[in-house]
Amino acid sequence: MKPTVAFQGVQGAYSEQAIRQHFGDSVEVYPCPTLSDLFNAILSNQIVTHAILPVENALAGAVSQAYELLMDSDLRIQAEVILHVHHSLLAPRGVKLQDLRRVRSHPQALAQCERYLKRHNIEAVPAYDTAGSARELATNPEPHTGAIASRLAGDLYNLDILATDIEDVPFNFTRFFVLAHDDPAPGEYNKTSLVFATRNRPAALYECLGEFAERGINLTKIESRPRRNRPWEPVFYLDFEGHWQDPICQEVLARLLIRASFVKLLGSYPAVKSTSVGI
Repeated sequence: MKPTVAFQGVQGAYSEQAIRQHFGDSVEVYPCPTLSDLFNAILSNQIVTHAILPVENALAGAVSQAYELLMDSDLRIQAEVILHVHHSLLAPRGVKLQDLRRVRSHPQALAQCERYLKRHNIEAVPAYDTAGSARELATNPEPHTGAIASRLAGDLYNLDILATDIEDVPFNFTRFFVLAHDDPAPGEYNKTSLVFATRNRPAALYECLGEFAERGINLTKIESRPRRNRPWEPVFYLDFEGHWQDPICQEVLARLLIRASFVKLLGSYPAVKSTSVGI
């Protein structure tokens, strides 16, 4: 059965690009207006088999809502996808770079291309998202107006690609989780993601993390977030190298269950080695 993958945004979004990077170009995609709609689609729509969720960007940091939705859901992480984000300057057919006076895009994309826009004396106009800006430009072209989005969006909406890789900082990667209902088979290199809360006493976090250190398990991420139903009591999102089925990982999880007040496993999944993406 061919997978159908839900994503947040309109077609041509960077999330769709990540889907195609992972599943191939023949994959079916299912656009969703919001991240909440994305979770609803895979939980209630029989057509959707997977979802792709942006969880952090190397420049902008974590996507807070994504982690909150993950904690509230029983979906399992299937894989990690690292997308190298490249912004393209798009315009209606026949429009030249020197004709542009303004471009529309998501504020984050505009900020990431600030020096390029200043160099060409182009005004940045914030819009809801990148691919949506490209679609709107194709549907309702305006004089002297372009958009910043992916090359995929330019191709989908039949826009001219005036320039590529216009981002000021080349170190722009977004990390995604592929989600589904079941657990994936272990890969050659695996990570495990979980969320936990500590007991309210001195050294509680130190003791929890010490269980990993004592066993030589490498942590690749730890981040605290507010616990919505308990003010001033944070939860910690943690990634570590290894699969929960590995004996040493089972051992550390058992110890964490004893030390922490709350633990939820989000999944063990095939992951991307950082050296392979230049980070």
